[in-house]
Amino acid sequence: MMHTHRVAVLGGGSFGTVIANLIAGNGHRVCLWLRNDERVGAINRERENAEYLPGYRLHEKLRATTSLEDAVSAIDILFLAVPSASFREVARRLAGLLSPDTLLVSLTKGIEAPGFHLMSEILAQELPDNPCAVLSGPNLAGEIAAGGIAGAVVASRSDAINSTLHDLLHSERFLIYGSGDMYGVELGGALKNVYAILAGLGDALDFGENTSGLLLTRALSEMSRFAVHSGANPMTFLGLAGVGDLFVTCSSPLSRNYRIGQAIGRGQPLAEVLAEMDQVAEGINTLELLKSQAEQRGVPMPLVNGLYDILHHSRPVSELFSDMMSREQAQDVEFVAG
Repeated sequence: MMHTHRVAVLGGGSFGTVIANLIAGNGHRVCLWLRNDERVGAINRERENAEYLPGYRLHEKLRATTSLEDAVSAIDILFLAVPSASFREVARRLAGLLSPDTLLVSLTKGIEAPGFHLMSEILAQELPDNPCAVLSGPNLAGEIAAGGIAGAVVASRSDAINSTLHDLLHSERFLIYGSGDMYGVELGGALKNVYAILAGLGDALDFGENTSGLLLTRALSEMSRFAVHSGANPMTFLGLAGVGDLFVTCSSPLSRNYRIGQAIGRGQPLAEVLAEMDQVAEGINTLELLKSQAEQRGVPMPLVNGLYDILHHSRPVSELFSDMMSREQAQDVEFVAG
């Protein structure tokens, strides 16, 4: 007999809604927490989050609320899908509301500013008694909602936690894999947003396929170089949270970060692009943090430095390749087994 869970998902954007609905479809009761009373009423009445996923039917086992206390009452698993800028504030509000046995799972692909805190680190700081995990991968919410087959990786320090999350989320069209490298999985999900901006820029400027292949693989090299310097396993970047997520985000106009790059490549000012967006594009914030951290840690990241100068100092895109040729290490693959 299947063990059923009581689950809350905090954050009613597209991905939070999809994850909540997948869990409900697997037979578990789910409460989706949003801040907007009108949207909560519409979700409960019409079984649809029309603002983010119009036409996507929500399961009867899913209900929405604006009350955080109501959402987390008597739950045993909690997913956080709020933007990184508000992640700590929400985590802090949870103190005193949760049993120490409640499993916390971050769905947020971002890094907190100021500082350089991943979401799992914020959870450890604000809710130190609770076990935690992260979920990442090439997961464009619109495709999942449309019924496309997708995969994600759950990462924690416990095989039992990974197994629990596998059973909770896994289905014929949403495949779940496990990892013990929580830091690497989380870094992969956050860092790829930066390179998606660069990929969108390249698309707008008609970079050829050869150039796109070069940039994608050098991006993977930069990501893994920084992550390994920070203690992650380089092999993590060969999986869903690394190359899988990087490839999808760097090749799809469904990616917000990719669309930012496209708009900038067509000559639109960055401030104007951001003002027009209805959802957070984490890559812009991550770029500045990553550039600063790479400099502090002495990690060479010419693509990050070049993109920063393109966005903030109107540097010509052609100079990005000059940086790569003069500053990149000549080695193709830095981490070789054996």
